[in-house]
Amino acid sequence: MTVIVRELRPDVPADTEGFARVRRLALPFVLYTPESIAHDVAHVHPDARYRVLLAEEDGEIVGTAAVGLAHESPEPGRGYLNVYVHPGRTRRGAGSLLVRAAEEHLVSVGATALFAWVLDEPGNRAFAERHGYRASRSAHFLRLDLAGGTLPPLQDPPSGVRLCTGADFADDPRPLFELDAEVTSDEPGDIGAELTDYEAWLAETWRHPLFSPELTSVALVDGRPAAFSAARTDGATRYGSAMTGTARAHRGRGLAKLAKNDSLHRARAAGCTEAFTGNDTGNDPMIAINKWFGYEVCETEVRYVRELG
Repeated sequence: MTVIVRELRPDVPADTEGFARVRRLALPFVLYTPESIAHDVAHVHPDARYRVLLAEEDGEIVGTAAVGLAHESPEPGRGYLNVYVHPGRTRRGAGSLLVRAAEEHLVSVGATALFAWVLDEPGNRAFAERHGYRASRSAHFLRLDLAGGTLPPLQDPPSGVRLCTGADFADDPRPLFELDAEVTSDEPGDIGAELTDYEAWLAETWRHPLFSPELTSVALVDGRPAAFSAARTDGATRYGSAMTGTARAHRGRGLAKLAKNDSLHRARAAGCTEAFTGNDTGNDPMIAINKWFGYEVCETEVRYVRELG
């Protein structure tokens, strides 16, 4: 069996479909479609130096890697490589070849620290440690059964608060960008992010093929977005929470929970049967909110880090 690594060709359906297939098998809690993969390659910010790598075994795509620089981080030189191999094609060299190619690319573009998410399984963790990575923080994937489960009932907004959808901002999404930027800057994690480029946000977030303005819910206070729950869907039955949060001036009022409940009800009414989200294990407020909705942890991942000399 011969394994090779090459770059994904976004205009070749076999490549994007193969990437999506491997990711759905290895990481079923995250939404991927061939269209979303092609969009990411075409629209990611050039400062990210982004590459998508494929591992092929005798012509079959068996492994994937998304590689780039965290260009929105205030700390320069933060690189990331997220490698996932078809569960039925592990231990054949694809993972190691992908890591080697990803590291070579990141070193060539100036990365000084490499960050990789690894599913919390003994074989995966041992693989990361053999390649010189050390464990850092962790995060959970959570799943909610929208078809058979019971959502909390919809609640009336408190006085002075009005609910709307992302679609109501179609003519001018900038207020949502500003709220997203504030929430993102406060999100826990080992790589900080500062959203400052509105045009990049439009291309990478607002116009992303998975993003659903209609299922995104926004809580307005005095006509301005105060909290939101951004939604993604695969265009079929799967729903994913892209970001949920509240502006600093309005935290502690339950507005994020209000917006997310509204979004989940919209998703179920639209035919979505399962919902996915993710939480840093130290993000206790959002973990509590998601447990209130009925989400259950379905997998844990660990961030591994390799500092380069």
